[in-house]
Formats: sequence, structure tokens, C-alpha cells
Amino acid sequence: MTTMHSLRIGTRGSRLALWQANWVRDQILAKYPSLTVELVIIKTQGDKIQDRPLAEIGGKGLFIKELETAMIEQQTDLCVHSMKDVPAELPEGLEISIITARERPHDALIAPRAQSLDDLPKNAVVGTSSLRRASQLKAYRADLEIKSIRGNVDTRLKKVESGEFDASILAVAGLKRLGWEQQITQELPFSVMLPAIAQGVVGIETRSGDETTLSYLKHMEDIDTTDCIRAERTVLAALEGNCQIPIAGFCSVEQDLLTLTALTAKLDGSLVIRHQGSAPRQQAEELGQSIAQKILDDGGREILAELN
Repeated sequence: MTTMHSLRIGTRGSRLALWQANWVRDQILAKYPSLTVELVIIKTQGDKIQDRPLAEIGGKGLFIKELETAMIEQQTDLCVHSMKDVPAELPEGLEISIITARERPHDALIAPRAQSLDDLPKNAVVGTSSLRRASQLKAYRADLEIKSIRGNVDTRLKKVESGEFDASILAVAGLKRLGWEQQITQELPFSVMLPAIAQGVVGIETRSGDETTLSYLKHMEDIDTTDCIRAERTVLAALEGNCQIPIAGFCSVEQDLLTLTALTAKLDGSLVIRHQGSAPRQQAEELGQSIAQKILDDGGREILAELN
């Protein structure tokens, strides 16, 4: 392969983003110890605007736009993402080239003064900025009061601990990676809280055709997770997924069979449209398209039209 002496990783500056970027850096250096790997910290619009829900300010893409611009402008060679933050469409000239092994995909209830979601008092205030989480919470317990909560993982934990909120919902993967598993009150089952598309997955984005950079990353690719994410992100694209629409999905693989579950819902949780199906891993995109079509035909088209 063509060799290079250094790689520049674009990353946000949050604790979780830095953990992920450093993890990727360590994986590269473990195989290529003579390489210089530098982190380039970039502040995104999503980091700067903390006083409004994501759905109001443009969605999850606000966490990656500046990272992608830096790569297009040759200031960095790759960037590291929580794949659940990556929109279905990418800028021309960029690609998600590596999908790494998935951490636990579940959501966690953080509630210092309760034992479980069922144990929360009537009309408890739950902090989340995710329409996906809010709609599923309301479907399970219509009495809960959902209030927007923004900030990094540690900021949200502090707001719950202080009593500003009775509870919050956070990804188990992020809590595990930061060593904060002890904060989890309850790991929510998929029957109650289906995760975000690609939740728990770290992905690496590069310039299309940059085979030299890619050669240093290939050993991190996880084929099972990659095939599952192909199915999940097809649902995201088919449902025109963004932060204004509650979309959830999870795909598992056993031998060569993928099983995909996905849903959309009304914001108040009064209607949840959920479908599941299976297909060989070679048909990941077809499976995702099939499940998305069933959701659309079953009332999802009306929900999306109403929300858009």
C-alpha cells in the first residue's frame, strides 16, 4: 500500500466524542505503531447551541457538518461519529467507510429516586431532547411529563441528580464507554424503548476513494455490525429520517439471517407503527426497504406528512 506518516482525526470535544476518537487512534496505533495520529478538535453547531431542542435547530446533522467540511477541505483525513448522529445522506465525496463492532444498543433510564420506569411517580418529569424517546415514553406511560434536556452526558446526569428532572433517558453505550454504568437505574427492553438507528455504533467517515487512509482502518471493520447497519440506515433513508420524526430501529444477525425491527410514532405516543422482518444478510438493503414500506403503508406515511 501507499504509505503516509500521519493521520488527522476530526472529532468533537465532548468527553464521549474524545473517548471514541482516542479509541480509534489506539486501534490504528496498535497495528501501525510508527504512524503519527493526531486529534483535531472541532466545535460544531450542535455543540454551540444548547438552549433549544435539536428538532428546532436542524437535527443531528448539526453535530457533524463542520467535521465533514474540515475533511473536504483536507484539514483532516477522517472523522469519528456516533453513527446514530449521522444523517441518511452524506455530502458528495465522503463516505462511511468503516463500521466498528456495536456496543450494547439499549437505552437506559437514569432515575436516582426510583427503581424503574414503572416506579416513577405519576406525572414525573423526564428530560429528553429525542422525539423518538419521548414518543415511546408517552406510549408506555401517558402521564409522564417530557421536557427538553440538552448537553453532554455528564451535564444531563447532573441535571437529574440535582432534581431538576425526575429522570432522563441516555444510551447505555455512551455510559459504558465513559465508565458511568453505575448511574443506570434500568436498562429498557426493546418492547418499551426501541433504540435509534445505529445506536451503540462508532463509524469512521473518510473521503471517497482515499484508499491510503482506508488501508489503516480496515482492521477495525466488523462485518456483522456493518450488515445490520446497512439494513437500519435503509429504513432511515426510506422514512426520510431526521430529528423532526420519531424513528427507531434495531437489526440483529444470527449466522447469515438478519432480523430487523423498526417503528415510527405520533409525538404524543397515541399511535406507534412497528414492524419486524428477516432476510439473508446479502439482502440487507431490501430488508430495510421492505420494513420501511410496511410502516409507510400502515399509517406511517400520514404520520410523516403531519410532522413534516
